[in-house]
Amino acid sequence: MMSAKTVQPSAPLRWTIGLFLATWCLIAAFPLFWIAVMSFKLPVDAFSANPLTVIFGPQTRAAGQGLSLLDLALGLATLAALYVVAAKKLGGWVERVAGETWLPLGWVVGGLLYGAVAAGVLVVLLPAVAGGLEAVVRPIPLVGLLAEPAIGLTLEHYANIWFEQEFYRNFINSLVVTAGVVTISLTVGTLAGYALARTRSSLAFWLLISALIFRALPHSVLVSGYLPPFINSAEILEPFLGDAAPTLYGQPWAVILVLVAINQPFTIWMLRSFFANIPAELDEAARVDGCTHFGAFRRVIMPVMWPGVITTGLFSFLLAYNDFLVTSLLLDAQNQTMVPAIASFFNRETTTTDQVRAVAAAVSITAPLFLLVIVFQRQIVSGLTAGAVKG
Repeated sequence: MMSAKTVQPSAPLRWTIGLFLATWCLIAAFPLFWIAVMSFKLPVDAFSANPLTVIFGPQTRAAGQGLSLLDLALGLATLAALYVVAAKKLGGWVERVAGETWLPLGWVVGGLLYGAVAAGVLVVLLPAVAGGLEAVVRPIPLVGLLAEPAIGLTLEHYANIWFEQEFYRNFINSLVVTAGVVTISLTVGTLAGYALARTRSSLAFWLLISALIFRALPHSVLVSGYLPPFINSAEILEPFLGDAAPTLYGQPWAVILVLVAINQPFTIWMLRSFFANIPAELDEAARVDGCTHFGAFRRVIMPVMWPGVITTGLFSFLLAYNDFLVTSLLLDAQNQTMVPAIASFFNRETTTTDQVRAVAAAVSITAPLFLLVIVFQRQIVSGLTAGAVKG
C-alpha cells in the first residue's frame, strides 16, 4: 500500500505550482488593490508617478484626512473578526434558526442582516472606538505616535458618488434585477434539472443540446433581436391591450426575463449535473414511504442539493450582476444598474477628481461579491466538489 508521502508531488513540482499560483494571484489582485488605494486619495496623490505617494498619500494626509497605526490595527482586527464570524459561525446560526424548511429564505435574510451589521460596525462603531482610543493614547509620550496619521485616506469620493450623484439608485436597481434573475433561474432550474436528470427519454438529451447551443450564442446576437420589440412594444401590443399596452423598454422586470432566458440553459446544465450525482434510490425510498414525486423532491432531494443550488445561484448572481450589454441597451438611465452606470461615469469624466470618483464607483461594486463569497464559501466548496469522487 502506498504511503501518503509516496503520492505527494516532488519538491520542484510543488515550487513550480506555488510560483505559478503566486504570480497569477499577483496579476489578478494587483489592479483591484491599486484602484482601491487610488479611490481613497485626493487626485494629486492618486495619479502620482511615485507608487509610495499613491499608497501613503502625503497630500491627503496633509489635508487632515488619514489613518493612524492604531486605526489600521483596529481595522484589520475588525475585518478579521467579521471574516471569522461570516465563514465559521453564520452558517450554523442560519441553519439552527431557519431549519430545513425555510433554509433558502434564512440564507437570504441572514446574508442581508449580516451585511447591514458589518456595514454598521465598519462605518459607525469602528470610527467611534478608534477616535476614543486615539484621544486616550495621544497625550502619552512615544505611545501617542500610534495615534498620529500615517496613511492619507479620504471618503469624500465615495460620499459624492453614492449620495450626490445618487449611485445608490443604481445599486438598488442591480439588487432588484439580480434577485429576480436568481429567484426565477433557480426555481425553474431546479425543477428542470431534476426532471432531466431522472428521465431516460432521448428528448431530454436534445433539450440539453438545444439549451447549450442557445447559451453559446453571443449576447450581442440575442440582444439585437430583443431590442426592436422592446422599443416598439406599445405599438405591437396595442391591438390586443389597447391603451394599457406596456412599454418593455426601460422596465427592470422585462430585463429580468431576458437575462433569465439567456442564463437559464447554464443553470439547467449545472443543476442537472448535481442532481445526476444523487442516487435515484433516494427517490425510490421516499416513494415507498408514501411521498409523492414532488414530496420526494422537496423533502429528500433538495436538502441534499443545497450546496449545488447555492453554487449555481452564485453563478447566476454573477452573470446578472456583472451584465453590461443587456442592461445598458434595454434599460433607460433612470433604471440603470451599476455596471453600465460606472461605464457612463468614466465616459463623462472631465477632471482628475471625476476620474477618482469613477474609480470609487468601480471599487464599490466589488463589496457585495466579497460578502457573498465569504458567507457562502463552505457551500460553494461543497457544491463544486459534489460528485467529484465516486466509489
